[in-house]
Amino acid sequence: MSTRDRAGGPAGVLRAHPRVVAAAVAGGVVAAGAATGWLSAAVYLAKKVVTPERRRPDDTEVVAFDDRSVTLSRTAETVMPGKYGLFLDGGQSHVRFGRILADHPGQGTITRRLHGVDLGRLRTGPARFHSYYYALGPEQALGLPTLDVDVPSEIGPLPSWLVPPPDGRVDGTRWAVLVHGRGAGREETVRGVAALHRAGLTCLTPSYRNDQVAPASNDGLYGLGLSEWRDVDAAVAYALEHGARDVVLVGWSMGGAIVLQTLINSTHGDRISQVVLDGPVVDWPDVLHHHARAMRVPGQLTTLSMRLLGVPPGRHLVGIESVIDLAATDFVRRADELRHPILLIHSLDDEFVPAQRSIDLAAARPDLVQLETWQVTRHCKEWNVDQQRWERLVGAFVDQDAAPPAQRVRP
Repeated sequence: MSTRDRAGGPAGVLRAHPRVVAAAVAGGVVAAGAATGWLSAAVYLAKKVVTPERRRPDDTEVVAFDDRSVTLSRTAETVMPGKYGLFLDGGQSHVRFGRILADHPGQGTITRRLHGVDLGRLRTGPARFHSYYYALGPEQALGLPTLDVDVPSEIGPLPSWLVPPPDGRVDGTRWAVLVHGRGAGREETVRGVAALHRAGLTCLTPSYRNDQVAPASNDGLYGLGLSEWRDVDAAVAYALEHGARDVVLVGWSMGGAIVLQTLINSTHGDRISQVVLDGPVVDWPDVLHHHARAMRVPGQLTTLSMRLLGVPPGRHLVGIESVIDLAATDFVRRADELRHPILLIHSLDDEFVPAQRSIDLAAARPDLVQLETWQVTRHCKEWNVDQQRWERLVGAFVDQDAAPPAQRVRP
């Protein structure tokens, strides 16, 4: 399996090919037998929501390069400030690049500082942008000693990275469990390891069901956090069994949705001390409607596709093992159930998971949620755009060493 297969960008939640969607909608709206057409279109969209995307096409091109720079075709991603990664040769090659050196809109190119070639070789031709910057594990990417461990779970062993703290002793320390997002791999979380490691935490980065290295669920489909939380809970249990004093949960995008479900459902909730969320999905219906509007999918069709996920007859049509109660993913509505301090990082210009519901959650629980917003930054790229600020905020937050709920003195 190629590196690029393991670490793509955020997967398209409802990003079906526009002509496919248009045809499906047309089959429901225009043709005779509209009810059947609408149902078929709704099933199609529902399947797009829960189906993992294993491969993604190249989305930019390396036009030229030298020892210090790389020139890319201009896209919405490649013109963004910050530092990022690039896959070539189907994921067999990977390079990192940083600040903009020259921008040539008339030529459709942009030149950026070349930081390094991690895998394979840099050459001209098709490439794929990605936001994780690192494409390798913590040892190769950060120079931090890393153990490959298997976390036992109900679906089988979950391949995981374990990075001991600076003194090398994991017993009796605070642990952080880092959770990647939809369609991503553990590589997405490497950006967060350095700050947590400096703060003295042991870092555990587990895989979870249906990502590229973990066992699949029976249906091979996402549960949007409603099933994956069990794997994160297994990672928390692993940390506690191996000497963790308490556990900090860190999640990106859908990883944030998984973390929120873990807080509500875990039997180990009283040993979780703090939470860091980056561009989290706080409310799945809001995200799905956002993508549907961008694709000009009728609102009624989007609502029907979401309802199919939550009822037994629809479950069978979509192919999911268990119904997905999307209302249970609205943590603004469920805000009163939260009891852990949360550092919530979200860009106001997030094009993939709109920030408004994170803002609403912070307003609903100002006693627990510390909201930190970015601007210009696209989805889950806050670290990329301002690494120093991200690491300063996260470091200061975990340095507070908050007691888990079970150890807090209640008034």
